[in-house]
Amino acid sequence: MALKPLHDRVLVRRTESDEKTAGGLIIPDSAKEKPAEGEVIACGEGARKDSGELIEMAVKPGDKVLFGKWGGTEVTVDGEELLMMKESDIMGILS
Repeated sequence: MALKPLHDRVLVRRTESDEKTAGGLIIPDSAKEKPAEGEVIACGEGARKDSGELIEMAVKPGDKVLFGKWGGTEVTVDGEELLMMKESDIMGILS
């Protein structure tokens, strides 16, 4: 990976959403919502307290995470669209 996030930032790859509804209808690309879950690709080392002490990250590369619909900033790395977001924008880790 050519990009390493700094501090408490996380690089996330969105997971692809289903192309059909539960009833079997095919959803066109123009009507699809961007998925709000993805896989962590890279993490920074963590945030720092006012005293300078490091607060470790709760997520690690490979974790499947759930984040807000409008969370993160889209970046293109090696021709792939990824999201850069703060760890606080992540709502949970999927298991």
